[in-house]
Amino acid sequence: MSDDRLIIALDVPNIVQGLELADRIGDAASFYKIGLGMLTGGGFALANELKHERGKRVFLDMKLFDIGATVEAAVRGIAQHGLDFLTVHGDPQVVRAAAAGASGSDTKILAVTILTSLDRADLDANLIRPGDLAEITLERAARALEAGADGVIASPQEAAMIRGLPQATGKLIVTPGVRPTGATLGDQKRVATPAQAITDGADHIVVGRPVWTAPDPQAAARAILRDLPPRA
Repeated sequence: MSDDRLIIALDVPNIVQGLELADRIGDAASFYKIGLGMLTGGGFALANELKHERGKRVFLDMKLFDIGATVEAAVRGIAQHGLDFLTVHGDPQVVRAAAAGASGSDTKILAVTILTSLDRADLDANLIRPGDLAEITLERAARALEAGADGVIASPQEAAMIRGLPQATGKLIVTPGVRPTGATLGDQKRVATPAQAITDGADHIVVGRPVWTAPDPQAAARAILRDLPPRA
């Protein structure tokens, strides 16, 4: 089994392309992320195929946000599929509802702090209160963990600060916005290399484009794994 600290984002349109990509990656990856863009292309079917037929771990990245009763019901239904990670927005009331929905299952609820595609200018446009982006992310992470999240999604640039929170003891930190040295940034603005993200406190890194756009996705995944520091 490959090092599950690396999560490959299957950011392709449908289940057929998702399975083809998983076949090309082979045993170089044991953990996959399926996002909202795949939902209408057979995302749940792909998640179940990878998890229950191929023995992979699956991260369902839905970033749920709604009233508490709706979030709880949605998470309860998703948790029945036995998937590993599920994301919700990190607002405390959303996290509490999600934690209630996942109760009794093995599905871990991960709270989104500030999307890694956003910077301070974006927060201003969205009427998010003034202040340093990293400090806001840290506060949101603390509140989400206090509300019952099993971990947080955060930029690699905030991973070390979050790992230092008392609330983060025994909790997961998963970092998108990870780019191998020399890779293009795409739509990410707050990035780090795989090795730096792990060193700074991330438990898992999420990498998409640098793998699935590579001529040899399996070789690209193995190159990232070679860059990771040894497990502590």
